[in-house]
Amino acid sequence: MSLHIGARKGDIAETVLIPGDPLRAKFVAENLLEKATCYNEVRGMLGFTGTYKGKRISIQGTGMGIPSTSIYVNELISEYGVKNIMRVGTCGSIKADIKLGEVILAMSASSDSSVNRFQFGGMDYAPTADFSLLQKAWQAAKTLGINVHVGGVFSTDTFYSSQPNRWDLWAAHGILGAEMETAVLYTLAAKFNVKALTILTVSDNIITEEYTTAKEREQSFTGMMRIALEAAL
Repeated sequence: MSLHIGARKGDIAETVLIPGDPLRAKFVAENLLEKATCYNEVRGMLGFTGTYKGKRISIQGTGMGIPSTSIYVNELISEYGVKNIMRVGTCGSIKADIKLGEVILAMSASSDSSVNRFQFGGMDYAPTADFSLLQKAWQAAKTLGINVHVGGVFSTDTFYSSQPNRWDLWAAHGILGAEMETAVLYTLAAKFNVKALTILTVSDNIITEEYTTAKEREQSFTGMMRIALEAAL
């Protein structure tokens, strides 16, 4: 057991999906994995291991934001030997033409967080996805007939902001959506020499002010789950 995960050695597969919402982990385990068993309930951050088409896969909730995500990613890698981590989360589109329910493969992650500047002595680090996982996810999406967008996302520490026109600069430089976790996931994956990819479903469009419900975010975004599971094979 680690500090925040109550699993024993061997309970967690080498490939792990990490949604922020632990109830999304539960939904995927119950509906898309076979013979899934729960290995973690510590702090309500549910984790399960099952199989998909014969391959052993785990899914672990991480909570929201860079600090919480970094705790679980660190422990999954250093304590349980995880080799492949795919974030399956949601984001806000900052492009008017990227609609609710569409999928983004995050090639890179910009950020307003100071976590990497602290780590790298004030210099900027460019967190990027593992190319092999990105390629597999792209191919899986094509095979499944799911249209995906590929590009940069923005990992923010601030969900609510009073800054006007906050996203204009980032959208003008090709950023597709805003979320809160990918920058630290990609940085830690590079540090520990493991593979990482973020697959996001657009849960709201910041430009058009369209939103999905909490229940839809928990249970209806199965396209990105199918892409992740196929890429895991």
